[in-house]
Order: sequence, then structure tokens, then C-alpha cells
Amino acid sequence: MDEINPGVLTQLITSVQQSPKYAQIAPSLVERIAREELQKRSNFSESVKAVRSRLHQLTGAYLPTKVDYAQWSALFRDSAQDKHELCQRMLRLHASTAERLPFLKDFYATCLASISPMHSILDLACGLNPLALPWMPLAEDCTYLACDVLQPMIDFLNAFFESYRINGQAFACDLTSCIPNEHVQVAFLLKTLPLLDQIDKTFSRRLLEGIQAEHILVSYPAKSLGGRPKGMPANYTTAFYRLIEGLNFKVEAFTFPTEIAFLLSR
Repeated sequence: MDEINPGVLTQLITSVQQSPKYAQIAPSLVERIAREELQKRSNFSESVKAVRSRLHQLTGAYLPTKVDYAQWSALFRDSAQDKHELCQRMLRLHASTAERLPFLKDFYATCLASISPMHSILDLACGLNPLALPWMPLAEDCTYLACDVLQPMIDFLNAFFESYRINGQAFACDLTSCIPNEHVQVAFLLKTLPLLDQIDKTFSRRLLEGIQAEHILVSYPAKSLGGRPKGMPANYTTAFYRLIEGLNFKVEAFTFPTEIAFLLSR
């Protein structure tokens, strides 16, 4: 494998981050994708295009190009606003959580019934999922930790926790570089593993082994973003059981209109 020129790598990262959309993403993830693309091709402009395309597939495809987090934070601070309604409105912005809205309460009540109420949660690659807190079976003393690669979203979520008086903390984390080591009752990996497989197909198993949680709620999309099933439930179910083969987990499986889920218990 050819050695990467550090100057070219820096130039590539800088070129990608000239777009505000990609400047928000955790630098470690941008660098990882940039290194991989430089190994594949010698044309610089093609490398820039390839890195942006992959980052879009990993993050940008699920959110509008511009989200005014400051405006949303102001709305949540406004005591005259119905916070439940605001949560629903904002959850519609993210493709993953928007799909879950029609069965949101049932999703958490069903998947977490055997281990409720929740005393501590680690939401990995969380997106806007923490805004579903009002529909989760939480204990009064619940601690909610959330991480993602988009810094503006992290800042917003911390403001959201404060406005909702939740004992929560959001932090930036690129799961491909660092697995959080917080010990919790349950970790969420909602529609995350297929995205990680785009980066490294061996990573999902290492992640499941490394998460310090009594239970892990894993889910996969049952349809594409365009609404087509494409055999996804059967394919993902097969892939999931192959993934956890040999790992010491008890498994509960659940099926929803646009999502399949598995609760892993140690």
C-alpha cells in the first residue's frame, strides 16, 4: 500500500471541509474517509468528490442541508411552547426518526418492556433520537448520554437536555475511532450498523463486544429512504444473526412497519 503524502491529505481534508455541511463532522471521520479515498485514486478532484459522497451517505442523507439549531433551541426555551409537539416537529427533520413517528411510543414500550424503566441510556450515533425521550419508559433518575459526529447537533442536544431538565449529556464521538466506555443499563444502536458497515465491515462486531451496557437495542431499516423494502428485513435479519454468532447474548426480536429491532442482553 502506497504511503499517503501528509500535505495532500491535509489539502484534501481542507477542500472537503470548505463546505459547511462537512465542516460540522467529527474531524477523525473526515480524515479516515479521506485516507481511504487517497489510497484508491490519484486524481485529487475525484478524491474530493468521493469523500463528500461517502460523508453524505453516512450523515447528510438523513438531515436537511441546513437546520437552524439556534432557532429550535429558542423554541424549546419558550415556556409557551408545547415541548412534546416541538419534539415531534423536529423528529420529522431526520429521515430515520421521521419513519419511526407513526409507531414511536409502541416502539420503545415494546422493545424495552422486559427491562423497563430505564435508569441509564447511551444513545450511539444518536441523530435527533434523544428528542423521543417523552415516549421512552424512563425512571425518574434516568441518565441519558448521547453521541454523534455532528458538532452543531451535539450543542443543540445539550441545550435540549437543559430545557427539558433531563440529566443528560451529548458529546461528539466518531465510533470508528473510539467506543465510549460508559457503563449503562441500555445502549441504543438504531439503524447505525449498516452505516458503519460502509466504512469497515468488521467494525460492528467489535462495537457490540466493546459497548459497556447490560442491554443493547439494535435496529435496522425495513425499507429504503425511498420507501422500498428491497428484501431488507430478511437480509438484515440474516446478517444480524450471523454478526452475533458466538457472542453470549440473549435476543428478543421485534418487527415494525419500517424497522426491525433486536434487544441483546448479556
